[in-house]
Amino acid sequence: MTALPAIAGDHTARPAGGDRGDSPWARPALLALLAATALLYLWGLGASGWANAFYSAAVQAGSQSWKAFFFGSSDAANFITVDKTPASLWPMTLSVRIFGLSSWSVLVPQALMGVATTGVLYAAVRRRCHPAAGLLAGAVFALTPVAALMFRFNNPDALLVLLLTLSAYGMLRAQERGSTRWLVLAGSLIGWAFLAKMLQAFLVVPGFALTYLVTAPVPLRRRIGQLALAGVAMVVSAGWWVAAVALVPEDARPYAGGSQNNSVMELALGYNGLGRITGDEVGGLGNLNQGSGWGRMFGTEIGGQVAWLLPAALLLLAAGLWITRRAPRTNPVRAAFLLWGSWLVVTIVIFSHMQGIFHAYYTVALAPAIGALTGMGCHVLWRRPGVPASAALAAAVAGTSVWAYTLLGRSAEFLPWLRGVVLVVGIAGAAALLVVRHAGRWPVARRVRLAVPAAALAVLASLAGPAAYAVDTAGSPHTGAIPTAGPSVGGGFGGPGGFGGPGRFGGGNPGGFRGGGGLLAAATPSTELTAALRAGASAYAWVAATVGSNNAAGYQLASGEPVMAVGGFNGTDPAPSLDQFKRYVAEGRIHYFVGDGMGTRGGGSGSDYAERIVSWVRDTYDATTIGGTTVYDLTAR
Repeated sequence: MTALPAIAGDHTARPAGGDRGDSPWARPALLALLAATALLYLWGLGASGWANAFYSAAVQAGSQSWKAFFFGSSDAANFITVDKTPASLWPMTLSVRIFGLSSWSVLVPQALMGVATTGVLYAAVRRRCHPAAGLLAGAVFALTPVAALMFRFNNPDALLVLLLTLSAYGMLRAQERGSTRWLVLAGSLIGWAFLAKMLQAFLVVPGFALTYLVTAPVPLRRRIGQLALAGVAMVVSAGWWVAAVALVPEDARPYAGGSQNNSVMELALGYNGLGRITGDEVGGLGNLNQGSGWGRMFGTEIGGQVAWLLPAALLLLAAGLWITRRAPRTNPVRAAFLLWGSWLVVTIVIFSHMQGIFHAYYTVALAPAIGALTGMGCHVLWRRPGVPASAALAAAVAGTSVWAYTLLGRSAEFLPWLRGVVLVVGIAGAAALLVVRHAGRWPVARRVRLAVPAAALAVLASLAGPAAYAVDTAGSPHTGAIPTAGPSVGGGFGGPGGFGGPGRFGGGNPGGFRGGGGLLAAATPSTELTAALRAGASAYAWVAATVGSNNAAGYQLASGEPVMAVGGFNGTDPAPSLDQFKRYVAEGRIHYFVGDGMGTRGGGSGSDYAERIVSWVRDTYDATTIGGTTVYDLTAR
């Protein structure tokens, strides 16, 4: 039994570089994929309002002050920064400077990054395999529910994923001929990804470096030297902003939010670095999503976000490496499997065993690798003759449909008919692939004619579940600090707003403020309070101060004026001190203090400066109510 002559062949790479051999349908199909991705990511985008108001407020601040733009300040008066490096804010801020502040001007750059990532992934996979493989990779990525969420949201992950995918493309180009230029570019892009989301960007580095060291078609000494140059480029790209901040005196720049010592390096290595892995995060929230271990990526919370084709991707990775096991050391197809496979496996291991803060939306970083391995693996098996390849391909399709049946069962009220359809169509598609590839007595023309419908049936069954979740995600508004994709599942996650959205933890009032927001959701001030904040605003550096960045963000976005976030995001940063706050008040730089108490203080660790300030304000000033919110006029004597 042999494969179809039209699909049998070797597993070597396509000729490096271009459109040679592309069918006439390839370019129109790519344009259709990009247009569909844009429609999915842009449709009804304004329904999410400010999305994550924490970052929207920083974007607003940066549009009013170039100093706030550079440092990533939460307010235009430059008291404190967001708890990340600021590169992810810059595209949104430039958009706001051009088009004015609105939900669309904040979120459209994120959606366009998703479209760009889809295109880059297509180009990377097509270069190694075939346009059909690139289209499948792009579709898998674009329809991953967590991707449909994060490219319609304003967290740093959108820019992180785009830059890492561009870096992977650069690595593949470098591996083809041992190009120093492409390798240095790939290292630089990872450095810029660090400026989007700090140490998470470096998870791909070991696999990328090892892949090039093992497979590049140049002498070993040259490979080592090239990797050293790429490492320097990465450090320079990641470190120039960190060095610039370190050179600015502390009293001339905003406080580094998220750190306990006003240090960006502490933020990168601690709160946003090793602390996420070990759980030793001073001032952090602790791990709100327990359940670390090998099953985390497939569990109730994460499975529907990203894991629809994860088992298939792992199977196809193994199959691709097995098929290319006897290929020359420099074989570009095997190099691509190693590159994307290392990205996927290393990230899964780290995410699965993180003991610190971990949120479901982090898993968008897996989506490009899952898409690439799915597209490449299916292509290699489709072209490979023999029963083992056919069985592996059929197993991937059947297994994906069974897994989708399980995932859909976790949201039993969501399209209940879809579970059975996916299962039946998936099994039928897997069987059709086996029959078409090995019906030796059928005429070749008939087998070729039936091959495309069989493949289409398999793809439809594999993508129906994640596509339904992605469309549901795009049709629902998402706000707060911890959004999730898709409908609600058995564990209570998912649905509009996600874990940090309205009606869930972030939408309540864990901060204890009457009329305020909370730890994970922004305050929504009344028109009376907004008017009071705007009155005489030019006389103050901050029209108000309040505990926590999300509370401050709500008041700032409503009033358009700077609001001081006491204690930073969690209310646990040692900024400002009580003496410093008293000095600001004495100098008449703060008008109101908003809120009548703190309630919880993050994860219970970090500074208690915010609590001290709240106690002093309560003891020193009379509380009044404006529009249902407790405020203290700090200018009253």
